[in-house]
Amino acid sequence: MVRGRLWRASNPALSEAERQRLVDKLMDARRAVRAAGGDPEAMKLARAGVQAAKEALGERGPVWWTDRAPDYNRRMARNTPYADWWEETAV
Repeated sequence: MVRGRLWRASNPALSEAERQRLVDKLMDARRAVRAAGGDPEAMKLARAGVQAAKEALGERGPVWWTDRAPDYNRRMARNTPYADWWEETAV
């Protein structure tokens, strides 16, 4: 949850070592985005690296849970079935 918006967490089934490897890869890709500056091709490659790392972590792309619950990623909590929970926690 960031400023009332739901964000998908990393897949809890990942081992700590695998999760850390993927986080390191994500950080490398984010540094590449910053380093790309005004080079459109470098930016495109760097952003693709961020996307790939986030998908591998389970933060984007196909959902990692198996209970068929909908994905409310990036939605305002107040506009989801979690609205009551958000109201209780936001106090």
